[in-house]
Amino acid sequence: MSAKTLIKNGMIIDGTGNQRFTADILVEDKKIVKIGTVADEGDAEVIDATGLVVAPGFIDTHSHSDLRILIEPEVAPKVRQGITTEVLGQDGISMAPLPVEYISPWRKNLAGLDGDSDEINWEFKNTEGYLKMIEEVKPGLNECYLVPHGNIRMEAIGLEKRLPNDEELQKMRDITRREMEAGAVGLSTGLIYMPCAYSESKEIIEMCKVVAEYDGIFVIHQRSEADTILDSMEEVIKIGRESGVKIHYSHFKVCGKKNWDKIDKVIELLEKAKKEGIRVSFDQYPYVAGSTMLGVILPPWVHDGGTDKVIEHELRKKMVYDIEHGIPGWDNFVEFAGLDQIFVTSVKTKKNEDAIGLSLIQLGELRGKDPYEATFDLLLEEENAVGMVDFYGTEEHVQLFMKRPEMNACTDGLLGGKPHPRVFGAFPRILGKYVREDNTFSLEEAIYKMTKKPATTFNIVNRGELREGYFADITIFNPETVIDKGTFTEPAQYPEGIEYVMINGSLTVSGGKHTGNRSGVVLRKKGTDVI
Repeated sequence: MSAKTLIKNGMIIDGTGNQRFTADILVEDKKIVKIGTVADEGDAEVIDATGLVVAPGFIDTHSHSDLRILIEPEVAPKVRQGITTEVLGQDGISMAPLPVEYISPWRKNLAGLDGDSDEINWEFKNTEGYLKMIEEVKPGLNECYLVPHGNIRMEAIGLEKRLPNDEELQKMRDITRREMEAGAVGLSTGLIYMPCAYSESKEIIEMCKVVAEYDGIFVIHQRSEADTILDSMEEVIKIGRESGVKIHYSHFKVCGKKNWDKIDKVIELLEKAKKEGIRVSFDQYPYVAGSTMLGVILPPWVHDGGTDKVIEHELRKKMVYDIEHGIPGWDNFVEFAGLDQIFVTSVKTKKNEDAIGLSLIQLGELRGKDPYEATFDLLLEEENAVGMVDFYGTEEHVQLFMKRPEMNACTDGLLGGKPHPRVFGAFPRILGKYVREDNTFSLEEAIYKMTKKPATTFNIVNRGELREGYFADITIFNPETVIDKGTFTEPAQYPEGIEYVMINGSLTVSGGKHTGNRSGVVLRKKGTDVI
């Protein structure tokens, strides 16, 4: 490919939310050098974008490519839907930091979200080592990293269920600072996942004070998205208030029919926080079903000694009782989705591949057992490395949150097995279903929520907008045909209508096909900017 690319006659939607206009874009090396009327240049590769929208590359602020980027660095499901930058390190449990002595138990803990592999060297130790590994494989996308709360906690105090003492809390602050200095863009936590769930607000506030010094962001899967969501949101707002950090709620939603009457109060809390001067944002995927590790359906006490406890018959009876009757403050996935609306999406061993795609009711039927027993056996045999999809909400609520000014788009896609269709289609689904078909909002606003909005939220500079001097991360699509194709039964289908994707000036998708180019870079926080 030549060092120059000329995109002719495109409908430019620049990411700012401003009205579209027709123009040419000249890209030289890695950057946009001119937007306007550009005469043909003999040494430039020409893309005729007549009838197509030319937009900034999409930014996925909640990604789970943390391990996949090292094994299959092109991450085609993301690039093929127009994503050029993604944010790793989500939900408080990810790759780094990882002390060598904790590699084995941590791989098991991480497997349900990000998978597992013997193909990599797990002795990278910290964020600096991990980011260097990404650079060495030449990633297909630009990658940012949030340092995860659970990893920090593990290095500071181990995996026990207890609170840190003063010395250990200072160590958590020091680790946070070390990883921010290594380029992490902020801190993440997942307060339904172990060991993050063992914490109280105090330790999170102390880490967030460090993150705030860098104007970093705090990304949180909050303690509850269901029965106690209002208390949960108050905790998050308190963290923002007392630390000064920017708050970003992951995959914002309200789960369970009995909790839908809380939605107005949820929105009131967002407004209240902004009035206080607390910076609040959230991301959202455009589906009424979520996806995570199947182990979250177990009562939280089960994880204290590892999921091997489920083999004990008496404990199984207690687990079923707690699932059927609930525990105060616990997000009970079976209660708000149902055994018939939770589906297995991935496993680690071939022995249980026949479970993929089945609901927990169907799993019980296949195994000739009570569905709870079949589920507990599956988790035990797979050492907790099982993914799931769960159905929890309504289209009306998806659109309500999608139109909120705090919202930007994300995938939150787990990449193993038979995944949630958002892995392949979240961004095209917004463009096709919610813009073209449902008129939820304008194309300009949708593009803003995919590009400049997340770039601004995460302090990513010189990206997220079509502007002269900015890096040439560009997605070109057909506004009349763009749509997701994956379904919950056949999710692994690339979308239609994404015609070209350029990352740092290199064509990664051309004519709807992946070119094999990998031109992504690791974006690190330097000062307050992510570059």
